[in-house]
Amino acid sequence: MEAKVVRWGDDLVVRLTDSEAEELGVREGETVEIVAKRERDSERRPWAGRRYADGSPVCTLEEMVEEMRRLGPDFEPPTVEWGPDRGSEVIDDDYSR
Repeated sequence: MEAKVVRWGDDLVVRLTDSEAEELGVREGETVEIVAKRERDSERRPWAGRRYADGSPVCTLEEMVEEMRRLGPDFEPPTVEWGPDRGSEVIDDDYSR
């Protein structure tokens, strides 16, 4: 996506249409990071094409699990033992035997 830098009074601003702002996940008053076009290699920007919410990239569950596995077993969450099944968790039918 490209945006045009225009003069607004004494300042230079980047203007986005409503649809562009929605696509990027930005709202009025948020702080954004701008990367100059000459530095915009997809290899240097792993976040290229990502959506942002409140200035942070929005990741899918698959991306988070992939990153956790890439980082190794120390970054996997511990298994939680909740105790024996009770109430609606207990199913006594032909399939559970």
